[in-house]
Amino acid sequence: MYYAHFGLKQPPFKITPNTEFFFSGGNRGAILDALIYAVTSGEGIIKVVGEVGSGKTMLCRMLQTLLPEKVESVYLANPSVAPEDILHAIAFELQLKLPKNADRLQVMQALQSYLVERHASRRQVVIFVEEAQGMPLATLEEIRLLSNLETKHDKLLQIVLFGQPELDVNLNETQIRQLRERITHSFNLGPLQESEIDEYIIFRLRAAGYYGPHLFSKPAIRLLSKTAQGLVRRVNILADKAMLSAFSDNVYQVVPKHVRAAIKDSEFSAELTRPQKNKHLYFGMVAILIAGLAIGYLLNLKPTPSVLPVAKAKTQPVISAPPVVVADNTSVVNADAVAEHKDILKNRLAATKNWLGQQPISAVSIQLMGGGSDQQIKQQLESLVMQVELDNLYVYRTRVDGKPFLTILYGSFINRDEAAHAMQKLPSALRSYHPQLRTIGGILEETKQLQ
Repeated sequence: MYYAHFGLKQPPFKITPNTEFFFSGGNRGAILDALIYAVTSGEGIIKVVGEVGSGKTMLCRMLQTLLPEKVESVYLANPSVAPEDILHAIAFELQLKLPKNADRLQVMQALQSYLVERHASRRQVVIFVEEAQGMPLATLEEIRLLSNLETKHDKLLQIVLFGQPELDVNLNETQIRQLRERITHSFNLGPLQESEIDEYIIFRLRAAGYYGPHLFSKPAIRLLSKTAQGLVRRVNILADKAMLSAFSDNVYQVVPKHVRAAIKDSEFSAELTRPQKNKHLYFGMVAILIAGLAIGYLLNLKPTPSVLPVAKAKTQPVISAPPVVVADNTSVVNADAVAEHKDILKNRLAATKNWLGQQPISAVSIQLMGGGSDQQIKQQLESLVMQVELDNLYVYRTRVDGKPFLTILYGSFINRDEAAHAMQKLPSALRSYHPQLRTIGGILEETKQLQ
């Protein structure tokens, strides 16, 4: 619904795992690399533990995607498999041909023959068990017995357990200690910190095709982070609903009131606010006490003449352009330059049309940001002229998924090296939006969509 409003090509915060949106921050990338090493080294059982919504399924999907072709994976999504059925479930996933009504011994023999054959072909077989905390202890023990299948030098089967913290509780049971001893690698998906959630949100927006400045204000990130408690699934739910709220207000930045609306509409909002009731009451009483002391102190002061400030009219905050940050060696246009242009967007569109007609198709420009509405781009331009030269800013119209879209470019350069060098000299605030290099030929191809 709000995708065109913010210039997005696809949903940025779907909770269904999509490997194109894998965020390597928050130690996720390091854990993924370690998992790849652990699996390919072929030793023991691997365990990954994380809270509900911490990103275990996404990590599992990424692991399956990035493992070498020689690794064949079996995915068990149903943890409540009885011990007498687990071998049949694995055999079914491997598409083994079994006699009708095959017993446990026959299935084990067929499985071992298959694994030996794969090993002889220099291939590995890995079993991924999701929601392992829900697996009966007897079934976990049956899986442990599978890890005994080995040659003189190598394990024939790798096992990776993904589960919630309850998995660690189950593994501490005495009757399962043999499995616990077989775990050679153990990883924990901790919650994201506030700064990591900030990076996560802008990463997802960029992956969805957004080019503009950060859509979420710092106070909005702070409130969202506190509410989500570092869990990526909650971040996705809240960010999606907050953007929908901003769209309903017809603004281009998410502020705390939009996050509050998202929290109110979320299933876990009551769970999060209930434990805070007494805490809020305590701080409220403290605030009243402090206010009373302050009033008493002020009443005992001698009055002094003062000039009261004139109250400013309350306005709706609409912020879609980057903050003013001036970098060294950057030519900056004075604020009065904005006033010299009654319609900065109209002027830059006209200038860009002439500019494109004069450039060789091999020339390169820097794509700064974009948006789906004239109002949004105009606001971005008015902020950009405080950081870079107006004459070097260009805007062109195109379409994204059949909907109008505007893109802001900076400068014209002979080749990519020159453009890359100039990009490094941009103010840090602009570099944080991950600008991209674009050829004039590619830009002209995009503009043909409007013809």
